[in-house]
Amino acid sequence: MARGNNTNRPPPDYTSFGSSSSMDELSSPYYLQNGDHPGLILVSHSLTGSNFSSWHRALLLALTAKNKLVFIDGTIVRPPSTDLLFSSWNRCNSMVISWILNSVANDIADNLLYFSTGYKVWNDLKTRYSQANGPRIFQLKQRISSLCQGSLDVNGYYSKLKSLWDELQDYILLPSCTCGALREIGASKEQDHILLLEPLSSLTKVFSMVLQEERQRQLSVALPTPAAPDTPILTSVASSPPSISTAVAVQRRL
Repeated sequence: MARGNNTNRPPPDYTSFGSSSSMDELSSPYYLQNGDHPGLILVSHSLTGSNFSSWHRALLLALTAKNKLVFIDGTIVRPPSTDLLFSSWNRCNSMVISWILNSVANDIADNLLYFSTGYKVWNDLKTRYSQANGPRIFQLKQRISSLCQGSLDVNGYYSKLKSLWDELQDYILLPSCTCGALREIGASKEQDHILLLEPLSSLTKVFSMVLQEERQRQLSVALPTPAAPDTPILTSVASSPPSISTAVAVQRRL
């Protein structure tokens, strides 16, 4: 039988996962893999408070991959104890709480032990550690404007700067658009990172060019040539041919 078009298919009814066989279906939020256990660590960096934004995004991705996001966003509520689903819900809910506890600092985890649902744990963390957009945007702009390369190599400096820009961009909500204006906004954003380059290239390409320049400078250290003044690569104008080095500045002064 030919398969029909499922684009208008209604959202899944989680109450239908009531039999023991359906609990083993990969599409069921109650399904647990063999490797799923309470001691599992889903994210590489624990929540300490100040890193809530990056931690929040990383854990959302991990729980989405585990098909357990519904246990923290309120989609699935606790069923009655007499419900056929209660045992499976209780098991998955406890698993999700354990995963969250494993991903936060010990002093934070101690304050979460007595919450009964993953939804309450998640919302308590959001209430405590998420900041209003205005102050956080101001803080990010300050950090971007004051960030200097210093003793960092190009890769380390670029990684720090880009993570700040990405978080800042995440706070700026843009409306949906089909007229092409968002592409122009994106191009303008990258011009904020790149001050001198003709024609303009992507930020990633500029990073690759600067990284190549840094490696060339490291190789030239062994040559018997007069030492050039120490200047950060990302804020200097190199004197080598344009095919090798291009004047770039990744840091924008706000």
